[in-house]
Amino acid sequence: MRIRTISVSLPPKQLKEMERVAKRENRTLSELVRETFRRYQEGGPLPATLAEALGWVREDAKRKGVRVTQRDINAEIAGVRRQPAREKRKQPVR
Repeated sequence: MRIRTISVSLPPKQLKEMERVAKRENRTLSELVRETFRRYQEGGPLPATLAEALGWVREDAKRKGVRVTQRDINAEIAGVRRQPAREKRKQPVR
């Protein structure tokens, strides 16, 4: 799968909020957008804020009986970032 870049226009206030949430959660803006779209595809309502979207991710983990800590998330992200770009492209999108 080839990853493509898109351009999205956001009001400055919303972009600032996205950047704050991404930094706090050690995620990229792309990861936040992808997670929101996955929820949209599942037919659920879209979150009103990015903070709400991240809360939903945590709720999903809890519902599935998975205990996910911030340390777990950070370790997973760091592991992916250490991989060569070629290996990253081979991973399926969740």
